[in-house]
Amino acid sequence: MDSHASYEEDVDGHHVLVSGTGGKYHAQKSQSLKPGNMLNNLLGIVPELRQLANLDLKVVFNRDSCNIGPKEWVTLAKALDASRRNYDAFLVVHGTDTMAYTASAMSLMLAGFRKPIVFTGSQLPLAMPRSDARQNLIDSLTCATSSFNPPHVHLQEVALCFGGKLLRGNRARKVHSNVYEAFASPSYPNLARMGVDVEWNTGAMLQPEGVYRPRLRLDPAVLRVPIVPGVDPRVAYGDLVGRGVRGVVLESFGVGNMPSSAWLPWLRAQRKAGLLVSMVSQCAGGALQPELYASGSAALALGVEAGPQMTAETAAVKMMLCLQYPDLPLGVPLAGEM
Repeated sequence: MDSHASYEEDVDGHHVLVSGTGGKYHAQKSQSLKPGNMLNNLLGIVPELRQLANLDLKVVFNRDSCNIGPKEWVTLAKALDASRRNYDAFLVVHGTDTMAYTASAMSLMLAGFRKPIVFTGSQLPLAMPRSDARQNLIDSLTCATSSFNPPHVHLQEVALCFGGKLLRGNRARKVHSNVYEAFASPSYPNLARMGVDVEWNTGAMLQPEGVYRPRLRLDPAVLRVPIVPGVDPRVAYGDLVGRGVRGVVLESFGVGNMPSSAWLPWLRAQRKAGLLVSMVSQCAGGALQPELYASGSAALALGVEAGPQMTAETAAVKMMLCLQYPDLPLGVPLAGEM
């Protein structure tokens, strides 16, 4: 934790931890979209937040989100786990480029957390006149504190709030670089939409089962491998295991199809060498059914994992987790990710 922290008093009686990780929220107008020191001033710039909860503000780290990866995910997960008993909800301010990865990581590493962890960010820095940061912050904290106010909706999962939508964190993807509705959830319904009122989709919300067990280790030796027509993986990728890669997220065509002449021999050799392979689809939505094609069936026979469809971001993070925790099957859901 960074030593900079502030505490705001309010009559509401509930406590929310706002964690900062960097991104455009904190960039000054004169900066070229670099993290700045504005995080500690959020409560002064958006005073409406004080009406929703008592807030502790802590900087976990402050950097461009393109530089956030497994090391930072472990740091953030440890910070959230250590604060779990002390707060009713958590709001994480994060840059947009890797927010879907980080939200997926928190949902899997902290499965069963049973308190709201809501991610948000902005397309424009908070200091700019047309910034979306203010509304995203207010919407996010409204959702994070939803159990305290009518209609008392109990959010118990990692979510991502952006552009007027609340999405399951491990189903969200960044789909646009410069519109305010930058994130979507193609494979799962929205948890809520923000208008004059918050329109909750309670039937889509996660109901955690089992005991909370944080898993705070990740193996970053994972690679996303998209199948591209005409590309021979024996030439393009070669011996991944020999170069230290332990897991691959194989991004197939459609329901799980691939060219057999080049890809199957490469998969056979790499699987024999010990490479763990998880298949996803290059399609944003729809089912994963590789058994419908001869090449997909052959990949399954080689030991390629192909459970229900996950986003490629979530599949990569889950691979990192499962490599550190071999008792976790890739094809079994932990937090509604599949």
